[in-house]
Amino acid sequence: VQLQASGGGLVQTGGSLRLSCAASGSTLDYYTIGWFRQAPGKEREGVSYISRNVDNTYYADSVKGRFTISRDNAGNTVYLQMNNLKPEDTGVYYCAAGFGANGGTWYRERYYKYWGQGTQVTVSS
Repeated sequence: VQLQASGGGLVQTGGSLRLSCAASGSTLDYYTIGWFRQAPGKEREGVSYISRNVDNTYYADSVKGRFTISRDNAGNTVYLQMNNLKPEDTGVYYCAAGFGANGGTWYRERYYKYWGQGTQVTVSS
């Protein structure tokens, strides 16, 4: 499966963005999906996760209550709605598809086999 992340941009503190992760080459509903981000000078970190059938979603503590992950399996797309953005949310955001992650492991990159190219999110103060 090939993943294409989009929707990033420059936004002021408190603003919103919606990221999209479009899949091609395979049906997205085979996979669990994670969103990750990498800030300048920092390691990549897990932001959010959604299970294949949407019954489980997980978030990093830093984004809980502000970000919402969703998926449209018919449209082969996963979304990350980001509200009340903060400067510390700045980074390159990646979507990834994989198998086997659960509530205790969703943020570990080894559970994701396919990665998109990333989209830049910049939040100005």
